[in-house]
Amino acid sequence: MRVLRDERDIERALNLFARAMDNRDWAAMAAILADDVEGDFGTGRLVGVAAIVDMIRGFLDSCGPTQHLLGNIIIDVVDDTATSKAYIRDVHLNTAGDPSTRFYTLGDYHDTWRRDDDGRWRITERTKANRAYVGPLEIFGS
Repeated sequence: MRVLRDERDIERALNLFARAMDNRDWAAMAAILADDVEGDFGTGRLVGVAAIVDMIRGFLDSCGPTQHLLGNIIIDVVDDTATSKAYIRDVHLNTAGDPSTRFYTLGDYHDTWRRDDDGRWRITERTKANRAYVGPLEIFGS
């Protein structure tokens, strides 16, 4: 039963992180990341909460509304560590919110997790493997 609860807690954290990006809730994102988090979103290796939040913020502060959708989530838990894989399809509109001008990616999040002393699961590493890009990158400055 504990593994099912752990899987549910991790899936909830995955969804909260996606929603935090769309809501531009940087503190909520940071709370899901471990202090020693590392990641690569296709822009190079990042180390630390601030580096990851700042990189994401650099993109999202430059565009309009977004929606990050997760699917086909697979979670494997072993004691106080876990791995997860999730499809990600993120849509970014321009600053005018014009749906005719959009950029999106198709990809996978590959995450490692650790249960901290407070019992909460936090991401210790995130890799985003992008399968495809659709639309102009200029959306992040329009």
